[in-house]
Amino acid sequence: MSAELRVGVVGVGAMGADHVRTLSEAVPSTRVTEVFDRDTDRAKQVAELAGGRVAESAEGLVHSADVDAVVVASPDSTHAALVLACLAAGKPVLCEKPLAVTADDALRVVEAEVAGGRRLVQVGFMRRYDPGYARLKRTLRAGLLGEPRMVHNVHRNAASGPGSTGASIVTGSMIHELDTVPWLLDDRIVGIRVTSPVADGLPDPQLAVIEMASGILATVEVFVNAAYGYDVRCEVVGTAGTASLAPAVPVSLRSAGTDGVEVSSDFVAHFADAYRVELLAWSRAALAGGAEGPSAWDGYLANVVAEAGVAALHSGERHAVSPVDRPSLYDEGVR
Repeated sequence: MSAELRVGVVGVGAMGADHVRTLSEAVPSTRVTEVFDRDTDRAKQVAELAGGRVAESAEGLVHSADVDAVVVASPDSTHAALVLACLAAGKPVLCEKPLAVTADDALRVVEAEVAGGRRLVQVGFMRRYDPGYARLKRTLRAGLLGEPRMVHNVHRNAASGPGSTGASIVTGSMIHELDTVPWLLDDRIVGIRVTSPVADGLPDPQLAVIEMASGILATVEVFVNAAYGYDVRCEVVGTAGTASLAPAVPVSLRSAGTDGVEVSSDFVAHFADAYRVELLAWSRAALAGGAEGPSAWDGYLANVVAEAGVAALHSGERHAVSPVDRPSLYDEGVR
């Protein structure tokens, strides 16, 4: 492989543009050569900052001779088709979550990668690269909490994006926890129940109760219109103690009769270190012609759980999680 990785980025909204900036400024041996976005002016602006050019189409970018690897940060509905195009072109791809809108589409990606015989897909579950989550996982593995019994998660946004639905809260927001909890526990999800206190209109917030194969229970609160800011928390409760993520706040302010810290609404800034480490790991693997980290199989599993979660939200009942058997391509690093 070349000593330099030439990257094409599809979708340069807040997430994609930040990936372009990070790749250009903080990831050695990587150069963004092409970008594509339906907003042509936005694409031109981002491409100029990176020293790249604007592609005429997403498909043209994937097949470009000037692109060795692809970052997919376009709308969720485009993910599966673009990843399949990257697999057909034999190019490593980092796909932002979710891998697909449906579990069936995610499974098609898995089957295409398996048919190719090597891993090329990494899914953007960046929390696995976050220093706080990584330390929490090490704490668990060291046995400092005894036997884990419960995991409590909170995931709040200041305001939802346009077109949010009850289903999209599960598939677009809660899906992070649907990957993080099994990864933290080295366990698998076997059942899920999702409810909301809001009966009319957007069912927000939502509360999920997740059952693990080991019997551990996890709760996930997702509130996409919490108003006050972006807030992510995780606590693991064990037989010998508990461990929680510590708030990442550099300054505590006492002023005008208040005592507290600022809560930002910027999710990209909140996980800036995680995105940087994620892109470093992805580019290193892509330079070697492959992929590491969260796999297409992990993306498929999260989609399966999300679909069960949406069904549970609509029915008010517990739904089982039943993925297909894992292909041997993904046996390494099985959780």
